[in-house]
Amino acid sequence: MAGFTLTSTQFSGQISKACVFNGMGAGGDNQSPDLSWSGAPAGTKSYVLILHDPDAPTPAGFTHWCVFNIPASCSRLDSGASNNAMPSGSVEVTNSYGMPGYGGACPPPGDLAHAYHFTLYALDTEKLELDASTPPPKVIFMAKDHVIGKTGLTAFYAR
Repeated sequence: MAGFTLTSTQFSGQISKACVFNGMGAGGDNQSPDLSWSGAPAGTKSYVLILHDPDAPTPAGFTHWCVFNIPASCSRLDSGASNNAMPSGSVEVTNSYGMPGYGGACPPPGDLAHAYHFTLYALDTEKLELDASTPPPKVIFMAKDHVIGKTGLTAFYAR
């Protein structure tokens, strides 16, 4: 959608070490990045945010973060907001690491840089009737009929 944009000072080009996973030898701080968005379509009542790595060595890629029921009044997330300072009503689900909230980049050593795709969906509903135990693919499935706009950004990381 023209005009609907998503930006980050930490998550563009090469991913900041602050946003890299803090386990499995990756050596990062595992902080969710700062994100800002603007130009949401008229009628937006909430957002869904997904961070996915399609280059991960699994058949379905790797979901690093999935949040839904972000209020329409929200237009930014501060660095480190995951599991700490998310907007009221937002729900973070379990990522592919098996933990709730954000899980940073952690491609296998020696792999070419992986692409990490943030996608922000604007929805025409205030709330998806789901809870934190909902797997990310089901969140997207339940949101699909409510999407009125989407935007995204991609960054890369290798180690």
